[in-house]
Amino acid sequence: MGGFDLAIFRAINGWPDWLEPIFITLSEGNKWLVVRLIMLAFLVFCLWRKQTRAPAIIGILAFLIGNEVCDILKNWLMMPRPSVELLDAHVRVNRLTSFGTASAHSSNMMAVATAFLFYWRKAGYVWLVIAILTGISRIYVGVHYPYQVFFGWVVGAVVSLALIAIWEGWKKNRGVPRDEELHDELPENPAV
Repeated sequence: MGGFDLAIFRAINGWPDWLEPIFITLSEGNKWLVVRLIMLAFLVFCLWRKQTRAPAIIGILAFLIGNEVCDILKNWLMMPRPSVELLDAHVRVNRLTSFGTASAHSSNMMAVATAFLFYWRKAGYVWLVIAILTGISRIYVGVHYPYQVFFGWVVGAVVSLALIAIWEGWKKNRGVPRDEELHDELPENPAV
């Protein structure tokens, strides 16, 4: 880890305590029932509509695959977390002792953001903000260095883009036209 990365970590990790509820929600909210129900409702909505099915399915698959890739990288490269290495880090959640090579939280959200950016930009921009803030939250709560968050974002984006390429290639080979209108906004009255 370089001095620049450590300086960014210390700057974000040292932000004021009044931000704690926001960043803990972004960092740990995916474990809460109400957040899981909201995400489930969003995914059901997306799966129900023909126009949003592809980003929902690709987002779910990329989320799961990206998470596994991050776990493999953590066990293979074994880069410590700041919550282990730095005694003066502000650890605002349970002190994690596992390796933090690539942030799975960052990967998961960027995987979904990338899928939606490709197929439904307006929702994709919302997911992109969530992905960025989730990554920052992992630094703020003291469990990842900035390079680990960035690595997670890259993993999520690459997995999602690979799945998009596979899906679009399969559609092209089968002669299925690509729905160009999905790149800006959904049609007013989409057929279900």
